[in-house]
Amino acid sequence: MQPTRWLMKGRSVWKGPHIVPLPIFRPAPGERVRPIRTQARAATILPSFVGLKFQVYNGKDYVDVEITEEMVGHKLGEFSPTRKPFIWTRPMP
Repeated sequence: MQPTRWLMKGRSVWKGPHIVPLPIFRPAPGERVRPIRTQARAATILPSFVGLKFQVYNGKDYVDVEITEEMVGHKLGEFSPTRKPFIWTRPMP
């Protein structure tokens, strides 16, 4: 499979991958890295994002996401859940 086609899973070839211009820079060694805050949940994770930390908005607050190699080609929003699981608690008498 071609590398560019792998990034476009579920998207037509003529459109290309959905890439959002994000302010990405590599810090100097030993420097504390501030996470990149974004609301672009539809942005495709590129190989250059590996090792960076993002804060992705889920509609209420920002969720910390650290990018690994397995995440390349997916969307940022896949790693920031928007709904809480329903938990049934019995009312106390």
